[in-house]
Parts: sequence; structure tokens; C-alpha cells
Amino acid sequence: MVRPHRVKVLVGALVAALVNNGCGYSLAGQGSFLPDYIQTIGIPLFENTTTVFEVEQTLTQQVVTQFIGRGSYNVSSAETGVDALLSGTITSIDIQPASFTAQQQASRYVFTLRVAIEFRDLATGEILWENPALTFSDEYEVASGSGGQLDANTFFGQQSNAVERLARDFGLTVVSSILEAF
Repeated sequence: MVRPHRVKVLVGALVAALVNNGCGYSLAGQGSFLPDYIQTIGIPLFENTTTVFEVEQTLTQQVVTQFIGRGSYNVSSAETGVDALLSGTITSIDIQPASFTAQQQASRYVFTLRVAIEFRDLATGEILWENPALTFSDEYEVASGSGGQLDANTFFGQQSNAVERLARDFGLTVVSSILEAF
């Protein structure tokens, strides 16, 4: 025999579940403010105006990886035959010592990267998101062995965990900014 109180509780729970199902909440980092018809995104290799060799490959690949990780988009390196185009130009890279050892050798560095980014809807020609001077800055512990200022080419040439972490953080920042309309 079903008790009337239990029926009320079950009906109440069912109504609450149905009401809350359409409340509009979603997990941060999972949404997208892009038009539904954007399914394929072109991300050609970023342009590199700095003297740092091949940094454009590392940064472009991480942006591609982050878009693919969202699972909703096809990504292509083509500039045509796509719904939207993400283009970027690396305009400057700067690495400065941030802290020193007791022997006055640099032990941590502040890495600053400036990139001009544009995300364009190719169906309408509208720029959906842009930042002409996206500045990404972070501190990394990197052994330079020179005790002085670390050269950006040396930093990227080491293929260290710091470079991978920097590129991953950059890719996440760019894709989150585009998809979450920040």
C-alpha cells in the first residue's frame, strides 16, 4: 500500500526535477555563445612577427587542441570552406627575471606574450571576438645557466614543461574567451 505522504513527496521531487532541468544553468567552460551554424572553424598557422623560431606552431596547436577538446567543433587549418576563421599574429615576446637565487642568478622569469587575435563569422563577415593586443603573462621557473636575462629563443628551445604549460594556458584563455563571450 502506497502512503499518500510518499506520493506527495515523489510528485514534488518529480516536479522539482522537471522545473530545474530547464533552469539555464550549465558548467563553466562548457557553454558557447557562437551561432549554431558555426560547426567548422578554420585556424591557420598564426603569423609570427618575433624572432622566436617556431613559437607560432606551438601556440596554434594548443588553440586547436582546446577547440577540439570542447567536442562540438570541427577544426581545419584552411581559411576557406569553414564557417568561422580564427587568425592570430604574435606581435611580441618578452622574458624578464622575476626572482634570484642567493648567488644572484635568475631562478624565475616573467614571460609576456602579445598576440592580435580575430575570430570572424565567415557567413556574415562579422567579427565575433577580437583582441588586437591580447597580453598573456605568467611566471615560470626555468634554468638558464647564464645567471642573466633569459632569451626567448632559449626559453622555447628548451622544450620544457614551462613552454607546454604556457602554450596550454594561452590556448585555454583564447578558446574560453571566444566561446564564453568574455
